[in-house]
Amino acid sequence: MTSVRTALHGLHPPDLRQTFRSLRTYNFRLYASGQALSLIGTWMQRLGQEWLVLELTGSGTWLGLVAAMQFLPLLLIGPWGGLLADRVDKRRLLLITQSVAGLLAALLGIVTLTGVVQLWMIVALALGLGLVTALDNPTRQAFVVEMVGQDDVTNAVTLNSVMINAARAIGPAVAGLMIASVGMAPTFLINAGSYVLVVVALWAMDTGLLAPATRTVRGPGQLREGFRHVARTPALRTPLLLMVVAGMLAYEFTVTLPLLARYAFDGDARTLGILNSALGIGAVVGGLVTAGRREPTDRSLLVGALSFGTLLLVTSAAPTLWMAAAALVVTGALSITFLASANALLQLRAPAELRGRVMSLWAIALMGTTPIGAPIVGWLGQVAGARAGLAVGGIATVLAAVVVQILTWRRNRRSGPLEHPPRHPEPVLAVR
Repeated sequence: MTSVRTALHGLHPPDLRQTFRSLRTYNFRLYASGQALSLIGTWMQRLGQEWLVLELTGSGTWLGLVAAMQFLPLLLIGPWGGLLADRVDKRRLLLITQSVAGLLAALLGIVTLTGVVQLWMIVALALGLGLVTALDNPTRQAFVVEMVGQDDVTNAVTLNSVMINAARAIGPAVAGLMIASVGMAPTFLINAGSYVLVVVALWAMDTGLLAPATRTVRGPGQLREGFRHVARTPALRTPLLLMVVAGMLAYEFTVTLPLLARYAFDGDARTLGILNSALGIGAVVGGLVTAGRREPTDRSLLVGALSFGTLLLVTSAAPTLWMAAAALVVTGALSITFLASANALLQLRAPAELRGRVMSLWAIALMGTTPIGAPIVGWLGQVAGARAGLAVGGIATVLAAVVVQILTWRRNRRSGPLEHPPRHPEPVLAVR
């Protein structure tokens, strides 16, 4: 319990007066307002897609393979997406990626509504969305600091995670009820319409209040430059390696929760909505607490990983639906502490001109590893039981955190405490 309290509260009590400070920035308020409703649509589509695959195949392996196709482009071309983000106007690129994502959601809704949907169509559209995500995700990650500046980046990252998980608490519950009453197609069509809100918010931003990093001029070896910088900087390398393990095996909720709902608790789409909502509610609570802190530390990162992995194991052993939901609330709170710490550490420690490339590696670690982990976790759930996937993710995360701590101790004994790269100065942001 001590580690859980530490992960939730950090080394110092959070200053709740500072919880929403990044919203003082006009452009981030616009961005957050567009994201808030759009993310609900995203989670509705995600649950609808998961249940549609299970309805068509009844296979945990196929559920994992479809998830793998959605994130395969991020694994293969994610670094190029980060390099593109360093070269171009991030806001304009996001206008394009969000518009295309909305069109893909509309196509999935149309083929489902007309009754012609087949598995290969879901795979193809998931792959298309993955191509968009490979460009969109590192761009959105790097765009946050341009909206709010370095002083508020931890707060903004955490509040963005709070919005994602608040949507996770609402979207799946609504989708579960909708699927049970009117079918799956509306979950996709509502998501398609929600992208309009994001596009409008991006279009309405005051570009004079942004603080864009100096764009990288096209030249040889730029992709390798990003890899080399991370490889020789332990302060960046350590969070990324820890996230690779957790991203590959623990953050496979698109596979583990549907299997838990259907086969462990003999439930339907509403059951899956309950589990997703419980995870989202916990993440909102944990995120609001985390948002009150100024900056994360390496200690908060490791304690968050240890606690998150432990609660995954607890969830996997829960004998009833409501006990699993209760465990997922705590799991969600610890998950957001872990994710926000890792993300903000990378944002703060990455040089501005390399931030897109560094955050593309973050996206690969968290989501680009899904093509490897999702089929493994899905296969485990099919042959060893629905709870096995959660248990493996928990064990892997705990072991990775322990290994990182041991290696850090050894390095510190040899060469002294880990030196963090300096925070790189950014242009001063106007606030209105």
